[in-house]
Amino acid sequence: MTTTSPHDESARTAAALAHRTLEPYHLVSYFGPHVDGVRDELGIGWLGSYTGMRAGPLGEVPGAVVAAAFFGFRPAAVEKAWGLARQGRSPGDLDALRTRCVDAGLREALGDAVSSPELARVADGLRSVLAGADHGGRVLGAAYAALPWPDEPHLALWHAATVWREWRGDGHNAALVAAGLRPLEALVLYDAWVRATSPAGAGARGRPFLQPSRKWTDEEWDAATAALTDAGLLAASPAGDGAAPTISAEGRQLRDGIESTTDAASAAVWVGVEDAAGLLTAARPFVKAVIDTGWLPGTRPKG
Repeated sequence: MTTTSPHDESARTAAALAHRTLEPYHLVSYFGPHVDGVRDELGIGWLGSYTGMRAGPLGEVPGAVVAAAFFGFRPAAVEKAWGLARQGRSPGDLDALRTRCVDAGLREALGDAVSSPELARVADGLRSVLAGADHGGRVLGAAYAALPWPDEPHLALWHAATVWREWRGDGHNAALVAAGLRPLEALVLYDAWVRATSPAGAGARGRPFLQPSRKWTDEEWDAATAALTDAGLLAASPAGDGAAPTISAEGRQLRDGIESTTDAASAAVWVGVEDAAGLLTAARPFVKAVIDTGWLPGTRPKG
C-alpha cells in the first residue's frame, strides 16, 4: 500500500507519537476494578458494558450502526450487547455512567496528581490541538467531540485522549477498508503482524485477547485465516504441527502500509503545532500512572 500525504513528516511523526502516548490513558475506561464494578452493577457482561459506555455518544442508533463504527467486533454480538446496554437506559445515561467510571479509575490511578497544574496544562494543550480536527468521515470521533468538555483536568485529559483515539481509529478503519480487509480479516492479519513484530505482546494484543473479546468463533477465525492465506498475506508456519500461519512479506507490507496510511491521515491536526513532542512528553507521567496500576492487558502493577 503506497501512502501519500499532504502533511509534512513532523506532523506524521507527531500523530504516531500521540497514538503510542495517549492510548493507555484512554483505556482506563475499559479495564480495572472500577470497570468491573460498573459491569457487575449493570449485570450485562463485559461486552454489554463496553458497548454501552463506548457507543453512548452515538445516541439513538441501531446496533448495526454501532457494530459498523466498532469495525473489528462480531456484528451480531455488538447488536445484542447494545440492546442489553440500552435496556432502561438512554445514551445520556450511558455517558453519565462512563464518566463516573472513568472518574473513579483516574482518581485512584493518579492519586495526588489529579490536582496537578501540569495535568490541566496538558489537557488544555491537547484541547487546542484537537480544535483543528476536521470530522468528515470520522463518525465516532465526531460523536465524542460533540460532547461537552469536562471541567476537571483529569477528565478533560481523558476526553482529549478519547477524541483523538476515536478520530484516529475512524481513519484507521477507513485504511483497513481501502486495503480490502473485512473486520475479522483485519484482526487475523493484525494477530500475525503482532506475532512477527512484537512477540512478547502477542498474548495481550493478539488472538488470545482479540478473538474472545470481539466474540468471533473458531470457525470464523479459521475461515478468515484461510482467506488471507489464499490471498498470499499469510503463509504456513515453518514450525508446522498446526502452528498459526505467519505473516508473509506481502502481508507485512500491507499491514505496515495500513499503519503508515493511518498516521498520514491523522497528521492534519498536528500541522503547525509547536513542540508537539514536548506536549506529549508532558502527558507521559499521567499516562504512566495508569499503566503502573497493572489494569491494562499486558501490564503489571508497579512494585
